[in-house]
Amino acid sequence: MHLYSENLALEVAQYYRNIVLGHGATPKVFTLVNGDGDQYLFFIDDLQMERAEEDQFLSYIIQEHDAVSYARGTLVIVDQAQQFIEFAVVDKDDAQAIVCSAELTRNLEDKPIGLSEFEKTLVKRNSIVFGHLYDPVKLSDEKIEDFASLWEEMKTKILHRSMAI
Repeated sequence: MHLYSENLALEVAQYYRNIVLGHGATPKVFTLVNGDGDQYLFFIDDLQMERAEEDQFLSYIIQEHDAVSYARGTLVIVDQAQQFIEFAVVDKDDAQAIVCSAELTRNLEDKPIGLSEFEKTLVKRNSIVFGHLYDPVKLSDEKIEDFASLWEEMKTKILHRSMAI
């Protein structure tokens, strides 16, 4: 597993802890890191796309940035009393992925008040619903142009930093 993948797992866990407990929000998050250590992080809900198009877009930016690792996270609601924040970190060159899960506790007003430690588990990448984003995607020239334009517009508004050592 790439060093960036291990670091990404730690960072996404801390990111969720800060945003959930500090701001009360539990967004669907996506982040990728390329071989140069450039990291991009944004909220998936901001895309306002259907799931299939969303996956195409994410695959497009993974390929455009030659991502070595990506992570995707979300809130999982089993029932009102049992909620989890889960994310997976997928490495380009590894058949395994890191899946992390932490239990979220809310008060009577439905505000987050506690988040357990994230438990890490290694699973087969192809067992994850969104573990296929490295697979080549065939897009029309028009769709590529739309995605390129959207990505350029997004880049000015999302977290971009270098993880390079």
